[in-house]
Amino acid sequence: MQTIFIVDDEENIRLLISKYLQNEGYQVESFNSIEELRKRLDSGYPDMFILDIMLPGQDGLEFCKEIRQHSRAPVIFISARRQALDRIIGLEIGGDDYLPKPFSPRELMARVRSVLRRTLPHQQPSGCSECGNMKLFPVDRLILVNGKTLKVTTREFDLIALLMQHPQRTFNRQELLNRVWGYDYMGSERAVDDTVKRLRKKLRASGSDTTIKTIWGYGYRLDGQIKKHFE
Repeated sequence: MQTIFIVDDEENIRLLISKYLQNEGYQVESFNSIEELRKRLDSGYPDMFILDIMLPGQDGLEFCKEIRQHSRAPVIFISARRQALDRIIGLEIGGDDYLPKPFSPRELMARVRSVLRRTLPHQQPSGCSECGNMKLFPVDRLILVNGKTLKVTTREFDLIALLMQHPQRTFNRQELLNRVWGYDYMGSERAVDDTVKRLRKKLRASGSDTTIKTIWGYGYRLDGQIKKHFE
């Protein structure tokens, strides 16, 4: 699980970002100042910083220079200041993205995913995950059932891969839309139901002993015995 540190002196902003990140499956810690954060860094650095520029005491731009002396963890700046110079300086001193306030939480989540994909490719799941007689290879985007390839669409693969990464978790339809289709998807939750229906049909036809279970009134989870998680 990737860890993200949020540094912002506005509590409502910290709570809002934390909620969205946690719904995305990230581990989150938040701080209201650089001084508070610095004490925590004695125990290690996160996988990403979301850093406000305008902070009491030391500002985010100056602190980013310190971060770069010890870590390559990506930094996304957020700021109520909209001057182009802030964005330029932020990126020049080692920031990876910049988002002016007020911003859409969905846009921030999309940028978090994009920056992590771009800067931390080594942390993407590798190896193989097994559930019953089904094996899923995330890097190769390959699913085998009893050694035979299960042909699925991109969305079908992403959906079942997500469920296999969280075998004990039930996702509601909106969560699945956000995680698989993306926050910018404008369609209805019916897309999830249709994709699950197709996947179930393909799994049955392949002889898989794994399926996707409906949790009535809520959403879906994987129904099968996980043998090996992603490495």
